[in-house]
Amino acid sequence: METAILGGGCFWCLEAVYRGMKGILSIAPGYAGGTVQHPTYQQVCTGQTGHAEVIRLEFDPAIISYAEILRIFFVMHDPTTLNRQGNDKGTQYRSVIFYENDQQKQLAERAKQDIAQEKIWGDQPVVTQIQPLTTFWPAEEAHFDYYARNPMAGYCQVIISPKVAKARKEFARYFSPA
Repeated sequence: METAILGGGCFWCLEAVYRGMKGILSIAPGYAGGTVQHPTYQQVCTGQTGHAEVIRLEFDPAIISYAEILRIFFVMHDPTTLNRQGNDKGTQYRSVIFYENDQQKQLAERAKQDIAQEKIWGDQPVVTQIQPLTTFWPAEEAHFDYYARNPMAGYCQVIISPKVAKARKEFARYFSPA
């Protein structure tokens, strides 16, 4: 088992995208990259703690590799917008990869370069930060499985559902048939 820590806007969106993928053993929303110990959602939302909303994926690299997880990450959120994903604005929504070792750092840098060269997001520079992980703080229980528990909520219908549909279409090989 290996771990990936990714921030690409709202953690509800990323959690929903990876939920149900083959090889993903667990997903936890949380916070990383800030200065406050045991931050709360309310604190992180102020943008004053330095944390990003992230997900922690535990995965089986024999089924899905770290490089594949990064490819999905870069396709499923806009890595060219600084401190923003759609209407979610602030440093807590920044595009960031927190690595745990040198191999993850190298793979993240390579994935970022590949996406920039492919220009799948146009000519805009890829602004994803690549930083060492210091501490991952799990989010409050209400944020776990948010989309699965609230599929009819407005945010889920307008923002998350299209991302999930895109993931299931573009990365169908990672999902079991319905």
